[in-house]
Amino acid sequence: MPSRRPERSRLHALVLRDPERTLQAVRRLRLDGYGIDDVHTPFPVHGMAEAMGIPPTRISTATLVGAAAGLTLGLGLQAWTSVVDWPLDIGGKSYLALPALMPVTFELSVLFAAFATVIGLLVRSRLRPRGEHPPSQPGAGVADDRFVIVIREEDAGFDAAALRGAAARIGVEELIEGWKVF
Repeated sequence: MPSRRPERSRLHALVLRDPERTLQAVRRLRLDGYGIDDVHTPFPVHGMAEAMGIPPTRISTATLVGAAAGLTLGLGLQAWTSVVDWPLDIGGKSYLALPALMPVTFELSVLFAAFATVIGLLVRSRLRPRGEHPPSQPGAGVADDRFVIVIREEDAGFDAAALRGAAARIGVEELIEGWKVF
């Protein structure tokens, strides 16, 4: 699977202090055609994912599939064991007494749902061992009290002067150009 980030690209960081202004800046920069690579914030900002154009997650679907698999496996294994492989006549009760099978079925559903959620999160976030190092923060403690919008040069037609003009219109505190990517 190809990497999300192109080789030898440069990053530019726009530093702001206000969360609302950062949210408006992200929306404005996306409308102007800039590729927002990431936004570093000291706390979650409501609406930032939508402003960045990040699609809704499908991790809940993975959780549902995992829970269904756990339910099927738990109920199926117990039903097969109780009815086919080792039927026991206990007090004249039915071989397939569903209330007795529910605790194990529930626990396996929860276990498989948890595993599917964690695996889905790791796959969706691309958190796997790899040789490349992610870029570091543009400055020490920059996301402690400031908001950083990271823009990636996506093609050779990237105009740094136009970015400086957009940064001036937005009113950024600092513009860091050519932030090194390892």
